[in-house]
Amino acid sequence: MKEYKLTDWLPTTKKEMEIRGWDEADVILFSGDAYIDHPSFGAAVIGRTLEAEGLRVAIVPQPNWRDDLRDFKKMGRPRLFFGVSAGAMDSMINHYTANKRLRSEDAYTPDGRNDMRPDRASKVYCNILKDLYPDVPVILGGIEASLRRVTHYDYWDDKLHKSILADSKADLLIYGMGEKPIKELANRLKNGQSVSEITDIPQTAYWTDKNKYMSADEDIMLFSHEECMTDKLKQAKNFKVVEEQSNMMHAHRIMQETDGKVVVINPPYPPMEEKDVDASFDLPYTRLPHPKYKGKHIPAFEMIKFSVNMHRGCFGGCAFCTISAHQGKFVVSRSKDSILKEVRKVTEMPDFKGYLSDLGGPSANMYKMEGKDRRICAKCRRPSCIHPKICKNLNVDHSHLLDIYKAVDSLPGIKKSFIGSGVRYDMLLHQNNDPKLDKASKEYTRELIVNHVSGRLKVAPEHTSDKVLNYMRKPSFDQFYEFKKTFDNLNTECNLKQQIIPYFISSHPGCSEIDMAELAVKMKNLNFQLEQVQDFTPSPMTLATEIYYTGYHPYTLEKVFTAKNKEQKLAQRQYFFWYDKNYRPQIIKSLKRLKREDLLKKLGMVSK
Repeated sequence: MKEYKLTDWLPTTKKEMEIRGWDEADVILFSGDAYIDHPSFGAAVIGRTLEAEGLRVAIVPQPNWRDDLRDFKKMGRPRLFFGVSAGAMDSMINHYTANKRLRSEDAYTPDGRNDMRPDRASKVYCNILKDLYPDVPVILGGIEASLRRVTHYDYWDDKLHKSILADSKADLLIYGMGEKPIKELANRLKNGQSVSEITDIPQTAYWTDKNKYMSADEDIMLFSHEECMTDKLKQAKNFKVVEEQSNMMHAHRIMQETDGKVVVINPPYPPMEEKDVDASFDLPYTRLPHPKYKGKHIPAFEMIKFSVNMHRGCFGGCAFCTISAHQGKFVVSRSKDSILKEVRKVTEMPDFKGYLSDLGGPSANMYKMEGKDRRICAKCRRPSCIHPKICKNLNVDHSHLLDIYKAVDSLPGIKKSFIGSGVRYDMLLHQNNDPKLDKASKEYTRELIVNHVSGRLKVAPEHTSDKVLNYMRKPSFDQFYEFKKTFDNLNTECNLKQQIIPYFISSHPGCSEIDMAELAVKMKNLNFQLEQVQDFTPSPMTLATEIYYTGYHPYTLEKVFTAKNKEQKLAQRQYFFWYDKNYRPQIIKSLKRLKREDLLKKLGMVSK
């Protein structure tokens, strides 16, 4: 085990800067999360990326915004800019449940304290820094910024919000995975350009006067914020444009008028190459929390400390998920050497017992999967490569994963590697026009179930109704039955006692009480008493959220019902717990009201 010194982490105090012999930092990062020097945490990635460019980078994790603001002053002024991120989650989702109740724990904070970051942390941090240092550029990034870069619905206020650029006063916003734009920006500022001159870096957005930008023929002007405030149909139409452009290989520049000014969103960089993502993961992370947290328990770190992320991006395009809006739909995979190098680092950790908790990514089994013909991908506007059916141009090859699993399991110090990320069983079941691919899928399924399940395998059917699943952009529930049959057969054959744990969502747009009652019947028939369930939580920049707010499907413009008030949501949620006698009277009452006594019989509930 390597012995780390305090200087192996980015400095978090003036004293730590002085130990390094610095009189100032080039860049100071502010983050809503605790500082964990690990590639799963955005502030560490950006800090290490800039450090590799030869810059002096300091970080202020979870600054106190309630006192005299000493945390915002303690490092002084940076030579180039302040960087701001709310953290690894949108701060409102981090703080509140689907019922808008305050969460009891913040997983990204020492000992899970829930009061160490403000609501809408991006806005709060940026406003403070611009007030204290009006002439220092403030660059906003992270997932909260990505998801709020245009007019968006805010569930917690129950209204539309402007682009976060308008409210935060940030000089520039970086969306998505930020290594490329932040390097380009830092080098330009280092070479003497002012932030106001920097308007052409891909994957950035800025807010400017109408007469200060030049529009081109291919630019797309969205409906203005003010138009969206008065017409929900225009907001729905905007979303379709934004989602399509976010997932195109060669996108257009997008603009939106707000408060008499214009938000300009430059198209993203082309998908990263393997060497680029390797370079990011191979930076000299300690993979540990900063020593200032010694003796503290940080739940998010404990969850990933013995895991390795193998790729970025997800082409699933699920209607309720924010991954593609931030990471994009094009999967970028690490090399085998880079993955094995990180696994070796994990084996050297003092409390590692030989068990890797996850070899995964946004989805466990998308590693190395991409379009067979990139020219077809370059013209594609589909938000999902696997819905409504798997694209013929997608190379659904599981052999690379098999190779990685075997290589990892053969390393000294590894007793077992588990797959903790969610598995897309629809890709495992897909029949290709290639016997080699079908054979690899079959071998992978067996390898996964027999050797890489830590007692419980997580899958996410999300619902049982094909109608609802279509709104979710998820496959038919028939495929879950098929996969479960394979799972059960292999468990029997190999004398294993493993469980399959399905995830389900209630109150998703398009879902009715009857859909939930029919879900309960199917769970009873499968003998499932569900554990992993949740109410749909609208988060900015997802298809499901736009349907929830506007009432329209942005792609078809059809009207769609969504359960919104507390009574409607509870009426749907109760069916998850059909087996609990406490819910029985209300379920009987509800199904009688709906004139569906047939479902009462199927649930074994005889009404009196």
